[in-house]
Amino acid sequence: MSATDPSAWVVHKFGGSSVADAACFERVAGILMSQPTRRLAVVLSACRGVTDVLLNLVAAAEKQDPGVAVTLAALRERHAGIAQALLPTAQANEWISRLDRDLDDVQRILQTTSLMRSAARNVHDLVAGFGELWSTTLFTQYMKTRWELGSNVRWLDARDVVVAEWGPLGPAVQWSQSQQGLTQANVADFHGMLVIPGFVARTAQGVQTTLGRNGSDFSASIFGALLDAAQIQIWTDVDGVLSADPRRVPNAQVIDQLSYSEAMELAYFGAKVIHPQTMAPAIGRAIPIRIRNTFAPDSASTLICANPASALMVKGITTIENVALINIEGAGMIGVPGTAHRLFGALREESINVILISQGSSEHSICCAIPGREAEHAERILRAAFARELDGGQIQNVESSRGLAILAVVGDGMAGKPGVSAKVFNALGQAGVNVRAIAQGASERNISVVVDGRQATRALRATHSSFYLSPSTLSIGVIGPGTVGRVLLDQLASQQARLAREFKLDLRVRGILSSRRMLLSERGVNLANWRSDYEGSAQPSDLAQFIEHVRVDYLPHTVIIDCSADESIAMHYRDWLAQGIHIVTPNKKANSAEMHYYDSLREARRIGASHYLYEGTVGAGLPVIQTLRDLRETGDVIDSIEGIFSGTLAYLFNVYDGSSPFSAIVKEAKRLGYTEPDPRDDLSGTDVARKLIILAREMGLRLEMSDVKVQSLVPSDLASGSIDEFLDGLSQYDEAMRQRYLAAKQAGKVLRFVGRITAQGQATVGVVELDAKHAFANIALTDNVVRFATARYNNNPLIVQGPGAGPEVTAGGVFGDLLRLSAYLGARL
Repeated sequence: MSATDPSAWVVHKFGGSSVADAACFERVAGILMSQPTRRLAVVLSACRGVTDVLLNLVAAAEKQDPGVAVTLAALRERHAGIAQALLPTAQANEWISRLDRDLDDVQRILQTTSLMRSAARNVHDLVAGFGELWSTTLFTQYMKTRWELGSNVRWLDARDVVVAEWGPLGPAVQWSQSQQGLTQANVADFHGMLVIPGFVARTAQGVQTTLGRNGSDFSASIFGALLDAAQIQIWTDVDGVLSADPRRVPNAQVIDQLSYSEAMELAYFGAKVIHPQTMAPAIGRAIPIRIRNTFAPDSASTLICANPASALMVKGITTIENVALINIEGAGMIGVPGTAHRLFGALREESINVILISQGSSEHSICCAIPGREAEHAERILRAAFARELDGGQIQNVESSRGLAILAVVGDGMAGKPGVSAKVFNALGQAGVNVRAIAQGASERNISVVVDGRQATRALRATHSSFYLSPSTLSIGVIGPGTVGRVLLDQLASQQARLAREFKLDLRVRGILSSRRMLLSERGVNLANWRSDYEGSAQPSDLAQFIEHVRVDYLPHTVIIDCSADESIAMHYRDWLAQGIHIVTPNKKANSAEMHYYDSLREARRIGASHYLYEGTVGAGLPVIQTLRDLRETGDVIDSIEGIFSGTLAYLFNVYDGSSPFSAIVKEAKRLGYTEPDPRDDLSGTDVARKLIILAREMGLRLEMSDVKVQSLVPSDLASGSIDEFLDGLSQYDEAMRQRYLAAKQAGKVLRFVGRITAQGQATVGVVELDAKHAFANIALTDNVVRFATARYNNNPLIVQGPGAGPEVTAGGVFGDLLRLSAYLGARL
């Protein structure tokens, strides 16, 4: 029977937040009046917080607390206020009179409790149940005045129908007696609205009892089964069941459909789903359950049913916090039957709940997860239980580890799908999360791992994004918002929304730092306005604070993009990589530093399982380093690499034709932004030497900067002094450069500034004369060109050529590295 069939019963349950005040009552009424069916069973909880207040009143009475009367008065004021807001005066007064009689009863019960200084369970049940009685009788009166079918609104006392007895597993419904109670209520031919108090029931002896926590959900499921309902709708304050806790994974999404088994698995591991026990009556009769949002009734919702039609392989990822791991290990356990029985029997005798079990096939150890608060007690009783084996050496140790969390990945679609576990563990490994224990049932519906509790959020986000349930998030810090950095930030701003939309990639810039100031943002810098926000930041630079801010446990991946040319920044790379921080940079200082530091960077990457990308250090955005790696990794042998590695020097020697002084061309290049702020940084050849060292080390050569023979274009007498002094003094060397140019021209050659490295480790940088037909002789103004001579590319060397200077192409190269890093970390690009 369909939930839209007018003759079908549909059960609607509204929780305490849905009936918190008069406005909430009105909202619930609007929802119900819009339903297509006219056979509605409406189960209500008490108004938000009322059940806790009532239970606290009993506890206060046991302590003879004088504040009981004040609390009762507050309860009256709250409920009377709702009645007066919803009902006509006469009806409101009538309902308030009934409320006063109930409160008198409660007061007398509390007085007796105060005298006795103790309250039996039935007293707690009796007092706690008043909240649902008040909310439902008030709502019944309201619907009779509000709905055009108000004459068909009826209050049904759940205590007259539901019979339950408490046992070791909680309240057990006595179905035959409950069905008889419903028959006696004469609802078989009723068409209208039944308003039913949740949570309350009675025993077989007629004594009021409750259905425990989540009791109203249980009531809805019970009445769904008794009425043979077409559907049960649970109305709460969230949009259905979410794929993860939205407080920890902001991009968690509503799961469209769940099987009963998936819902129970998620609920067991802490997800905000109705309790497994409360679903049992609906499951037994295959009644679909839909989770909906009272405050956004048209939003997405979750259907829980026997045969869900969902394309999602993984439905949800959740955690249990504050867990301890108990481990017993010893060679004497191997092949000895009964060890596990004794372990779990000892815990059972002390009522310690075992959440997860993991045992290696060698039987050398058994570990189980328990609530953290029980760790000390559990360790003590297990040491006592295995005292003889500990003394005899058959068991070496009984120990507990605290401060842990269980991460559970749930989905029926995982069954029989190779690679699911690999994806989970790869995501955790990439995020730097260590796994302490693993458990998976034979149904393959659940993969559970135990991790450090401090890394639980990081693990949750990393795993969630690995299954594309949320964007893969990178926490990014940009150092050096100067010539290259500012263009990179603009490029990120232009593509951020598209990458999030098309690839679920969240490139979240959470900090920008220069030598003077820094901008920090918890939720991410608004890149559309980063300039004004950064310039308006009065926070002075503090590199340690900057790194601490960018690297947070709740985001799985941290990336530092260093767009500076600062050697002091590059000297921090080793520590960052060892901490698991990924680095993307065009800064050449780290890879051209002393060889022992270069080696330490590689070791730090291994320790931190981090990535270090630096394509932009050679050739700006050209694929020079990647090409070199591809050649070597596919078995090619590099004989030599030579090229024009400086866009600045390429420009100078392309433009210079002897008609204008060389010093004038240098000044013009500086004005156009083709040189460094101090042109000596380009003309000295040191920058090209650094690039040669980077390529040499990629070739496997262990060279230092001192091994490179550099022919500098900076006269020794101009090496110091101000920039202006250098530019003015350079003119006295114009004639020497002119004569050199003319001599080359007369020989049919051109001048080019070339760097060259051979397989034997010979490295040179300087001005050379090349034939006018040489590949380096005919390039665009600022092009870089790199020539690879290899065993494969011998007679016709491989050439990579393109713009090698300018902030746009350099920033583009850095951006490309950032996207490659994202792919390494699991983004689907």
